[in-house]
Amino acid sequence: MKKLAVIALALVTLSGFAQKKGEKKMDRENRSELMKDMTPNDIADLKSKTLTLKLDLSDAQQKEVHKLIVEQAEKRAAIREERKASKDEERKRPSKEERIKMQNERLDEQIEMKRQMKSILNEEQYAEFEKMKPQRQEKKRKA
Repeated sequence: MKKLAVIALALVTLSGFAQKKGEKKMDRENRSELMKDMTPNDIADLKSKTLTLKLDLSDAQQKEVHKLIVEQAEKRAAIREERKASKDEERKRPSKEERIKMQNERLDEQIEMKRQMKSILNEEQYAEFEKMKPQRQEKKRKA
């Protein structure tokens, strides 16, 4: 009888741990579903308003940042569509040269974005913007 009670207790405990916890933060799958339906302009609106709140941007700065983010979002949407079309045809891993080329392009875009943001923001705002970067990268790793 004692063994039966221990086994029952173990099963109840294990089934309790096996239940998926209701996490409040958004996981990668849900976020990608939401982002899929957003236009580049919607993405730019959200990001520029977030930066306006955090960096206290003026109206002129907000418009320039919005324009910059729209361009970036349109490039990403084009790349996503291209990748989606090639995914339907054949799914293969990029070669070493292709990966290096993609990384160089991504880094060039990041450098250009940084230069443009530096020209738009004043020194205090740019310093705060640079502080935000490690936080954004940490959030990406956790997601």
